[in-house]
Amino acid sequence: MDTEAQPTERDRSSRPSDSEATSDPGGPEERSRFALSRVTEWVPGGRITLTLLACLLFLLLLSTFVLRPFQIPSGSMEQGLRIGDRVLVNKLAYRFDAEPRRGDIVVFDGTGYFGHADYIKRVVGVGGDHVVCCDKEGRIQVNGRPVDESGFLYPGDNPSTVPFDVRVPAGTLFVLGDHRDDSSDSRDHLGSPGGGMVPVDEVIGRADWIVWPFGHATRLHRPDAYARVPAPAPGRAGAHG
Repeated sequence: MDTEAQPTERDRSSRPSDSEATSDPGGPEERSRFALSRVTEWVPGGRITLTLLACLLFLLLLSTFVLRPFQIPSGSMEQGLRIGDRVLVNKLAYRFDAEPRRGDIVVFDGTGYFGHADYIKRVVGVGGDHVVCCDKEGRIQVNGRPVDESGFLYPGDNPSTVPFDVRVPAGTLFVLGDHRDDSSDSRDHLGSPGGGMVPVDEVIGRADWIVWPFGHATRLHRPDAYARVPAPAPGRAGAHG
């Protein structure tokens, strides 16, 4: 007895014809390709234009939220950072509860404190620190500890020709340029609003890389000069000396 199922008339009529099968536009992938093809036909320049627009959008998002290029405008951070150097500023360095540390090179908005511009300086004191210039050997002291700045200070410069004795209020920074004889920094604004201190909230980010010119490209590291500086005395943050 033949047990093989034979197709009924209804089975045969329910199958799509060859012409019907070929007219199927395909799955989601083919439909998306079709849509992309229509867009590239509509946009002048086609795929090249779309690719360039996508790259520009990516760079815009990167610059807004992650990395920002910054051109060195003056000699205040020589000899490490020269006029015209391009650095990449890490805008995520101080997010997620991270704070600037002594020795970091930071870019900040100086509006209302230094001037209507962005500035780049080195952090010498953080909230609560007692910063003094200078000891008997001409060195800056932070919380009673002398700091050897010879590894990054501009050759021939003294740590400071301007004496000062300050306590850094909480939430602010005391900043100096590495080329002390050619830098307008916290020392020059001690009598200005804010007392020469930079609010941490105005810090745009940390300069991490020199990317141009290629022959000068390098990673910017935090120097060891501040590694042995002790923590500020408790209860002194916010006081002025």
